[in-house]
Amino acid sequence: MMSKMLRHVRDYFTGRHISETTILILLASAVGLGTGLGALAFSFLVDQATEFFFGYSQSILGGFRPFGWDLWIILIPAVGGAIVGPIVYNYAQETKGHGVPEVMAAVALKGGLIRPRVAVAKAVASAICLGSGGSAGREGPIVQIGSAIGSTFGQALKMSANQVKILVGCGAAAGISAIFNAPIAGVMFSLEIILGDFAIKTFSPVVVSAVFASIVTRTFAGNHPAFEVPAYQLVSAWEVPLYVLLGIVGGVVAYSFTWSLYKTEDIFDNLKIQGWTKPVIGGLLLGCIGLFFPQIFSGGYEVITAALKGQLAIWLLAILVVAKILATNLTLGSGNSGGIFAPSLFMGAATGAVFGEFVHYLFPGVTAIPGAYALVGMAAVVAGTTHATMTAFLIIFEMTQDYRIILPLMLACVFGTLVSRRLSADSIYTWKLVRQGIRLFSGRDINVIARHTVSEVMQTDFDVIPQYLTLNEILHRMEEGAQYNFPVVDGDGGLVGTLSFQDIRQFLTRSETDTLIIASDIAHSNPPTVHPDDKLDVAMTEFGMRDVAFLPVIERGPSGKLVGMLLRQDGTAFYNRKLVENLSDEE
Repeated sequence: MMSKMLRHVRDYFTGRHISETTILILLASAVGLGTGLGALAFSFLVDQATEFFFGYSQSILGGFRPFGWDLWIILIPAVGGAIVGPIVYNYAQETKGHGVPEVMAAVALKGGLIRPRVAVAKAVASAICLGSGGSAGREGPIVQIGSAIGSTFGQALKMSANQVKILVGCGAAAGISAIFNAPIAGVMFSLEIILGDFAIKTFSPVVVSAVFASIVTRTFAGNHPAFEVPAYQLVSAWEVPLYVLLGIVGGVVAYSFTWSLYKTEDIFDNLKIQGWTKPVIGGLLLGCIGLFFPQIFSGGYEVITAALKGQLAIWLLAILVVAKILATNLTLGSGNSGGIFAPSLFMGAATGAVFGEFVHYLFPGVTAIPGAYALVGMAAVVAGTTHATMTAFLIIFEMTQDYRIILPLMLACVFGTLVSRRLSADSIYTWKLVRQGIRLFSGRDINVIARHTVSEVMQTDFDVIPQYLTLNEILHRMEEGAQYNFPVVDGDGGLVGTLSFQDIRQFLTRSETDTLIIASDIAHSNPPTVHPDDKLDVAMTEFGMRDVAFLPVIERGPSGKLVGMLLRQDGTAFYNRKLVENLSDEE
């Protein structure tokens, strides 16, 4: 019935010739509202599950304390795992783990198609996981829920693959915006991680969706930061190297978490037992840790707040960093359902607080109190795990609503990302996809075109500009043809550089230089190039890294003769065509 109603809406707007952008904005508003309501419902489910597993069970089993231990606590995560296991393995396997990689894969490989049942399954499974003490966060589930809502809207309206992908991005942004009260970070998360696209056509709907989701949650849940923190600020310029060092430490912690998570997943995947029983085993082991350190259960926001306020002993914080990594590995590696954002915040806060205690002891006159370092540590570890620098510092800024420590946040995020990337080129999201043979770059799976070469796509019929051609002659040649990007060559056809209309704009008003300036004076020397036998995925990665419109194709060897031009738009069109062919083959 819902699909039929949405189709009527589509027909209504189509009959009135409303632009595609307007339709996307309207749908983005609906996705934002739906995701905002979904976030409220999900939070309610988590609260009810927590009350059931820890409130209700404690009232019944609280008196059961053999040897003076609350041994019943060990069983709670296992019971949760026993409920989640069948949901994940029998109903919607996309809900296994933290969920964001599955959304990224849907955007890159399936035109944004996500089964509607994923939203329901993810909400229920993650609520039970978190409510029963699973060491995970809420952001992964709500991103997957919001993305499924956006995809469902697009599928019901029979929209194009690009439009569905945008709506998926809208749902992801709305999810982060709603769950963390952070609309700016939600937009950046969607564009930086999910879509890999900052074009205005994509940007506008994503912003609208994030805003509407935030309005919903602020209306019903109030407008307040996720963490109340004291007024921290940069005390002295001498702190800058210390915050850089903290960023480096955060990057190492982030890599350790990512690496160990997938090692744990390998261990559970290799167990020759029924898949649905694995979360039970993970839950039992998690319960054993929680018996000694109950702080590691669920998201651990209370511990984060205590670390920010400097209320925890340094030895306990150091233990909790390791315990939280292990607990999250057991939860998500065993196949349970939840996000990695809250655990990353926990690890970062504990790491930063320990670091802050140490440096404040050594340099008390020029350093802030440990809570400031806990705050910056949160950003550094999040940046290191996600490889999303801008998202990391924006989300911490919005979650605390305190601008005074933004400079250390930015520094720590940059170095956290750099160190983590140095240790591994893949983030905690893309690592999972690479293990499945999917290599994403700017929201695309470049493995789709990894078997094809540049020679299959390059243009061989194109104009070149001789290096001694004057500015006046260059303009005349541009006016005569439709080409605005040119290779500049020498007399033997060798590549000298590249030239575009943008490069000569500054000379257009200087008529006296028309015959004095020649092509080699303006051309970009040593431009990035590719060879005809290079794989196309290498060329597309080069486009993303260099941000150029075309790549000259030259022969291998000392001659370096120009043999073709590879346009970025041609490479993208070829990728889209191969993606459609792969989807057709799967069907």
